[in-house]
Amino acid sequence: MLQCLKRFYAIGLITGSLSFVPHFAGAQALPQGVAQASTVEGITEYRFANGFKVLLFPDQSKPTITVNITYLVGSRHENYGETGMAHLLEHLMFKGTPKRPKLTQELQNHGARFNGGTSEDRTNYYELLQAGDDNLKWAIDMEADRMVNSFIAKKDLDSEMTVVRNEFEKGENSPFRVIEQRTQSIAFDWHNYGHATIGNRSDIENVKISNLQAFYRTYYQPDNAVLLIAGKFDAMKTLRLINQAFGSIPKPKRSMPVFWTVEPTQDGERNFTVRRKGDTQIVMVSYKVPSALHPDKDALDFAGEILADTPNGRLHKQLVETGMAAQVFKADVGGYAPGLAIIGATVKKGEAVEPVRDALIAAIENFYKTPPTKEEMERVRSNTANQIEKALNDHEEIGVALSETIALGDWRLLFYSRDQLPKITAEEVAAASSRYFKRDNRTVGIYLPEDQLARAEIPAAPSAAELLKNYKGKEQTSLSEAFDPSQSNINARTQLSKVGGVDLALLPKKNRGETVAVSLALHWGDEKSLFGKQTVSSMTSAMLTRGNSKFSREQLADEFTRLKITGSIFHFETTREHLTDALRLVSQILKEPTFPATELEQLRKQTLVATEAARNEPDTLAAQALAQHFNHYPKGDWRTSQTIDESIASLKAVSLDDIKAFHKNFYGASKAELAVVGDFDPVTVKKVVAEEFGNWKSSLPYTRIDDKYVDIPAVRTSIDTPDKENSFYMARMNLDMRDDNPAFAAMYIADEIFGGGGMSSRLLTRIRQKDGLSYGGGSSLSVDALDNAGSYGIAAIAAPQNLVRLEAAIKEELARVLKDGFTADELARAKSSVLQKRMQARAQDNVLANGWSSLLYLGRTYTWSKELEDKINALSLDEVNAAFRKAIDPAKMTIVTAGDAAKMKAAKNP
Repeated sequence: MLQCLKRFYAIGLITGSLSFVPHFAGAQALPQGVAQASTVEGITEYRFANGFKVLLFPDQSKPTITVNITYLVGSRHENYGETGMAHLLEHLMFKGTPKRPKLTQELQNHGARFNGGTSEDRTNYYELLQAGDDNLKWAIDMEADRMVNSFIAKKDLDSEMTVVRNEFEKGENSPFRVIEQRTQSIAFDWHNYGHATIGNRSDIENVKISNLQAFYRTYYQPDNAVLLIAGKFDAMKTLRLINQAFGSIPKPKRSMPVFWTVEPTQDGERNFTVRRKGDTQIVMVSYKVPSALHPDKDALDFAGEILADTPNGRLHKQLVETGMAAQVFKADVGGYAPGLAIIGATVKKGEAVEPVRDALIAAIENFYKTPPTKEEMERVRSNTANQIEKALNDHEEIGVALSETIALGDWRLLFYSRDQLPKITAEEVAAASSRYFKRDNRTVGIYLPEDQLARAEIPAAPSAAELLKNYKGKEQTSLSEAFDPSQSNINARTQLSKVGGVDLALLPKKNRGETVAVSLALHWGDEKSLFGKQTVSSMTSAMLTRGNSKFSREQLADEFTRLKITGSIFHFETTREHLTDALRLVSQILKEPTFPATELEQLRKQTLVATEAARNEPDTLAAQALAQHFNHYPKGDWRTSQTIDESIASLKAVSLDDIKAFHKNFYGASKAELAVVGDFDPVTVKKVVAEEFGNWKSSLPYTRIDDKYVDIPAVRTSIDTPDKENSFYMARMNLDMRDDNPAFAAMYIADEIFGGGGMSSRLLTRIRQKDGLSYGGGSSLSVDALDNAGSYGIAAIAAPQNLVRLEAAIKEELARVLKDGFTADELARAKSSVLQKRMQARAQDNVLANGWSSLLYLGRTYTWSKELEDKINALSLDEVNAAFRKAIDPAKMTIVTAGDAAKMKAAKNP
């Protein structure tokens, strides 16, 4: 179950803080037909007569609410010929109901951050909203409405078909996704874990609407769903709202399908080879493992972490540090049923993969002979415990994340598995490894007849009810304040000062888990001194955490775990207890790197592999062509754009002496900004900052390098990318504008309406919702605070066969806006959405810290943010339309497309 916990942490949205407010619903009369079930650490479950389950998690720390509904249906529930159905249905659930025909627009109107997700075992939908009775009631009513009243219509299936197919094609461009899908299909003979969640292309293209409707009626019912609401709300009032919306839905009369397929014991190693165009070599080794509910699975997850962690893993040291491989990795497939444990490595193109394959197999299958050390076990325990603790401290994250353990059978498994971490022993890890990491249970090679078999039997797992029979969660006592994220309160609560060359912003506030966010910015050099130093600067920064005068790379990784530091040395989060030590560690990392030669070669190889892997990708080629066209600086200038070949050449040329010289000449805090937001003591922090950064000076002076507006003539370029299933469209024009321009606020809102506002924008409504041509796209307004060097861009993906239609649709929408303008309704919705999203962003400590760091550099406070919002509020429709028409000229747009020319030609000439 450990891997499920890591998996839920990875899909979390925004990291922050959380305060626990206990439920009092049990002391009041519950709505008729509603019964309170279990309570663990602030989360209470309620059960309804129609089978519906509700989890309530009140939290006052942020003025936001997470509404997440999990349906216990995923790709493992699909029948023959219907692969991808669960995921396709997820798309159609955003197409609306008779009561809400424009659902995504309503979501946008409420300022919601929203999405859905499908895995092998579940499908979930979530909305993150500003707290308030109106938003909460709307979200509850909306989810109840689309549970049973969604259109699931043929016209929506037809329009969404190319969008889903485009998403499929996007995955086909990824070497890792392709080889992982092949691993699943070859490792499993019968179980649906052998099918990728995205589905088979022919199933996606030929699925019947009647099948989708039947699937929807079967699984989208109250007795197959769990609703979780977390955030700032009143528990009893919310429970009554839920009962009004969901309690009236009848309990379905249908019987749920029963799945009885059990994957047979594998009877020999399996080999396969994927041959495709590309620039990355991957070796992937997988083994069948028990369900996440089986105790052996946690032990196997420990083994996987010890083997494949970077930089402390055994395989990293054996393969990466010796230069055999560029990187090692691990992954998992499945959860509820027996799945796969995957360990692999990437190898630079042209180098032998067989020695890496053999070394991987030997290390994994002989792991049990050298059981984990005490240090290795504690490292995994600490890393995992820190990740879980971090997730539990944020209601926005846990609201979505609990979907993973709900899919296993019970949400309390999250807490149960966390509490099992200290009980797992090195002996159990070694024993489990010996049972499953075996030759005949391996998928990496071809079948070979053998007289002596080494099979691995996959045992049955206990039920969630058996595991949780006598389980009780830990008592929660940590509280936080209800913080007001208004600009006036942020200004009033923030202490501004200057320490040496550091502009300092300190905003103390009480957080659950005593969390704190830090943002540090250092500035150095000028146009002359930084000439030709783009690559050495980035390599110097990347080398800082790879060893210094006090710690090796491995020891630094352990220090980050010990001090609960997540993020980078310039933007990180930790806790009150560890903040001063974290600041001192960051100072030591910045001042005293040793730049080990072996680490430089590892970094160089990894960077080269990643750069070369992108060489033939449509998005990379299109972006490179666009950047080169707009580049008006000489080669070597700090502001210049490098080609892939130039990047590779400069990476190969960087020497250890170059890096050491750059650090000596440039690093320092002569000009810096440091912002700290969260649970801390300002006096102590200010003292530490003075000691660590107050007298740290850069050797070379700093002068800001200006950017310049240049009117670049428009061109149109098409790039052929043979054998690529996805294509890319990009367009750009330069703008003579900065953010104090009177038209900036109007352009900000105009971009939100046209293409920057997500699925409800003009552009996405046309190319995704209406025409079904693209999985993703949008527009972007880039305007600086100090230079009149802005730009406006448009980008989208599509299948090569649809690229011509995509470009025509974008052109038509742009022309329509310039001719007819935006509407009053669009302006009102955009204002509401932008202001709500900005308010939600200010509720995040890391966003506030980064915001203060930027504002300090510009000599501003959050008053500037308030002034911008006041300007947005005051905008008239004529002002917005006039600003967009004045700034945007399609004739000045440079357009670059990249895709398979043969596929595009075939679409034109069927």
